[in-house]
Amino acid sequence: MRDLLITLIVFGSIPFILRRPYIGILMWSWLSYMNPHRLAYGFAYDMPFAQVIAITIFMAFIFNKDRQSIPLSGTVVVWVLFLIWASLTTYFAIYPEFAAEQYIRIIKIQIFTFLTMALITNQDRINKLIWVIALSIGFYSIKGGLFTIMTGGSFRVWGPAGSFIEDNNELALACLMVIPLMYYLMVQLNNRWFKYAMGGAIFLSLASVIGSQSRGALIAIGAVLGFYWLKTKSKFVSAFAILFIVAAGWNFMPESWHERMDTIGNYEEDASAMGRINAWIYSINIANDRLLGGGFSSWSTNTYAVYSPDAELVVVAHSIYFNVLADHGWVGLILFLLVLMFTWNNLSRVIKRTRGDPGMSQQNLLARMLQISFIAYLTGGAFLSLSYFDLPWHLVAITLLISSQINLKNEALPKTKFKNSMV
Repeated sequence: MRDLLITLIVFGSIPFILRRPYIGILMWSWLSYMNPHRLAYGFAYDMPFAQVIAITIFMAFIFNKDRQSIPLSGTVVVWVLFLIWASLTTYFAIYPEFAAEQYIRIIKIQIFTFLTMALITNQDRINKLIWVIALSIGFYSIKGGLFTIMTGGSFRVWGPAGSFIEDNNELALACLMVIPLMYYLMVQLNNRWFKYAMGGAIFLSLASVIGSQSRGALIAIGAVLGFYWLKTKSKFVSAFAILFIVAAGWNFMPESWHERMDTIGNYEEDASAMGRINAWIYSINIANDRLLGGGFSSWSTNTYAVYSPDAELVVVAHSIYFNVLADHGWVGLILFLLVLMFTWNNLSRVIKRTRGDPGMSQQNLLARMLQISFIAYLTGGAFLSLSYFDLPWHLVAITLLISSQINLKNEALPKTKFKNSMV
């Protein structure tokens, strides 16, 4: 039944996508984040649903005029330069065949992220996209939160097989990134019972993050709560609420969870942590030796013997920063960081320009929630290899869309002329 249901939903959406191409972006996002076919047990498990939707989107994009120009900005320019540089590093990679496989997977994500900016043309469509993202990842965070509570936090929470968020650590960060988006959606709801339901989803998602037993996610939670406290006006009430949440979570989790979290301060005694440090040394050395880095999928026994000879294990960087550094060298890392920095500046600009404007309250709240999502990504991502995961790039695209809305509104405002006067 699951196989038939998923197949009917995917193929049933094709006529709607051909008429309204942006629906294809919603379908693509649903397949990418939730991976519903991985919940099936038969023929649908390996069906190329994403390819079917992709072909349909391209057909609709060609023959349908329901689109806009991609907002041109410094962020887009640097973003494109990063992709061009990644193409060069792939061509000159240490293992070109393996690098090409990873490059194709990543470039597909990038293409559809750019299509998102062309087809998501207004705030209503942005909200629909956020609903799809939040509920797709929320399916696992809500389920994981219930599992954590029912088992007393004794087991880890895992994501969909074969996806970027299959591992407990990656899923935890993705869940933490969508919690601010859930809050944004909750504020937009008018029905109080729906608000309660979304509030419950936020609570269960936070329980799922804690139940993942991810040390990187724990650090990210601390950063998110600290950033929220700095930005809130009710600092005393917020501090009390944060302390209550921390105390409740700390006392609820079992001894095995505390033992794992204790390794954060004793990383020298933890093989996993030392493996990551050796991988970071590898990243720095290969970037120093090769202008273009090692290219995608350069991690091997042979390359480790050259660039991190003291390492006992061959592991990937487990860091968005060192991962990009190893793959694309220092130039690639600078371009990657510039995209993130420009995105943060764009969000700050949106918040400043929409403050106190009732007509732009949605954009203001969304920008503030996106900043919290990026705080989670920038801190938790320091310990995870999620440099090319769809979600942060989608959030960059959404930032550009709302920033473009603000610019268009400002351009449409009548110019006030001031005349010199004598007093």
